Amino acid sequence: MTAQADAPRAATGPRHRARSPIVPPGLQPAALTAVLAGLLAATAPLGQAQALPAVVLLQAVTAAGWFRLNGMWPARQGILLAFAGGIAADAAVLAAPADRAPEALLGVLGAWFLLVLVLQLRHRGSADERLDSLTATAASTLLTIVAAGHLAAADVSGRAVAVTAAGVAVAVLLRAVVPGPAFLGFALGLLGAAGAGALAADRVDGLGAAAVALAAAGGLCALIGHRVASYDFPSRFVHFTAGVALPLTAAAPAVYPLARALL
Repeated sequence: MTAQADAPRAATGPRHRARSPIVPPGLQPAALTAVLAGLLAATAPLGQAQALPAVVLLQAVTAAGWFRLNGMWPARQGILLAFAGGIAADAAVLAAPADRAPEALLGVLGAWFLLVLVLQLRHRGSADERLDSLTATAASTLLTIVAAGHLAAADVSGRAVAVTAAGVAVAVLLRAVVPGPAFLGFALGLLGAAGAGALAADRVDGLGAAAVALAAAGGLCALIGHRVASYDFPSRFVHFTAGVALPLTAAAPAVYPLARALL
């Protein structure tokens, strides 16, 4: 009787998971993203050293959140490795000239990927476990190092970083509070980010129309990061780590090239 009762549940389990909804992080993680973006926006115009604490905090939450998003917890060694890569990237960016920041980041990324591969050789799990560990650690390292792009951009124009961060904050907040279909929140979030850039264009000297492009790009990247952090069968830890960090981390690769190209 028990075997007969268990069989239908076993058969329907995978289909139930396949139908499970993608759940956005919600308003509280969006508000924390906005606070972190506001901290970066307030400090970046003052210089790289002043923006460093906000970037380090972003990197720490990114490293932890990516592992939990992939269902790997605890993973202390991988988190520490990814976070150490972020710190090394910060040091390289601070030491490099503004026009050499991409090379500095690529150098750290290459060295850390090699370190990741070497450490995975000591993994004693099955082939599938080793592959999961390798991909999660490599991706977390990539994202944590890429977050240093905010620090690199602050050396080009701290105001550009501030406007991009404002676009991130507005986009995720609107995405979180707008009811209805997901595409509506996405569209309004992107429009809100562009509107924040237009407002900054009138109030921040030296940016002009570039402010709209920076804020809109930050908003678009933030919405993509927000969607990645949405999770079926979600946990609060995922929402309050990956859901907080990924929108702002995703904007890092956009702000540096745009600041160099537009300003």
